[in-house]
Amino acid sequence: MSIDWAALGSVFGVSLVATVALVGLFTLGIAGLSRQERATAAGGSAALAVTGAYACFAACAAAVAYGIYLIVA
Repeated sequence: MSIDWAALGSVFGVSLVATVALVGLFTLGIAGLSRQERATAAGGSAALAVTGAYACFAACAAAVAYGIYLIVA
């Protein structure tokens, strides 16, 4: 049995970058929602922050759905 270490390292690198990017995107969504809560408490509006947060969450959901598609197909 032979292990292709270059391919294993490549898969590890890509999965690490994808994971960090997805967690970062989700964190941006959480930060956008917290800005909305702070703006509401101050009596203002943060429509752009909420829109950005929902866009981040939608991108996360799309990435997860694409991953599931790759596993199933």
